[in-house]
Amino acid sequence: MPSVTNAPPRPGDSYVQSFARGLEVIRSFSAQAPRQTLSEVAARSGLTRAGARRILLTLQALGYVETDGRDFRLTARILDLGFAYLSSMPIWNLAEPVVEALVESVKESSSAAVLDGTDIVYVMRVPTHKIMKNSLGIGSRLPAYCTSLGRMLLAGLSDDEVRTRLDASDLKPLTRHTITDPATLLTRVQQVRKQGWCLVNQELEEGLISLAAPLVDGGGRMVAALNLSGQANRTSARVVQDTLLPPLLEAARQISALLAVKGGA
Repeated sequence: MPSVTNAPPRPGDSYVQSFARGLEVIRSFSAQAPRQTLSEVAARSGLTRAGARRILLTLQALGYVETDGRDFRLTARILDLGFAYLSSMPIWNLAEPVVEALVESVKESSSAAVLDGTDIVYVMRVPTHKIMKNSLGIGSRLPAYCTSLGRMLLAGLSDDEVRTRLDASDLKPLTRHTITDPATLLTRVQQVRKQGWCLVNQELEEGLISLAAPLVDGGGRMVAALNLSGQANRTSARVVQDTLLPPLLEAARQISALLAVKGGA
């Protein structure tokens, strides 16, 4: 798992500042800001207008950005960067039939995610129907502290590392059920670590209940997590646990066995 540090890296022989700034420019684009002016990119990435302009023009020359003369936006070529990560882990192609069979069996959506800092990042998703207000796909990010996938992945870390990530998180109530107290969250993560699975009831979104199980490699290291999501208006958290947990754990066991054979994710 990647670690979280409080101090930003300093430029040096092993740190290319211009490359880091280029990534900040790319990350400045989002669903909330798909098109930006030069000034907006500079403000969002913490760069001067001149610095942001040089990077944008470089990205444009490489085909990752296009402009109408005023606004800039990313092009589809930017997807190459993300798919390079996924294509380097062929295990997800092998795991997909397992997840599809799970979804077909229980008639609920399923996702796999990895931990990145204080967030989870989706690396696989097999939906049945839309159960969340925000559509999710591969590459989507959600906070770890209030999601079943996130707490499951946090459970794979030491208590000290969990505290560090919670301290770095923006712990805010997304619903009336969201737990935001760091001590309580640590206790919940410890419980998840002990029982080997996680249930989160309407903390990310009202009406959404989610279960997660660990995906481990041959060395017993948690490398990802798998979940199932259901709706509270159709069933209770207790029923979700009783009916969905056994097939979820079995699917996670099958994928973990594939991970062991392939030597990692």
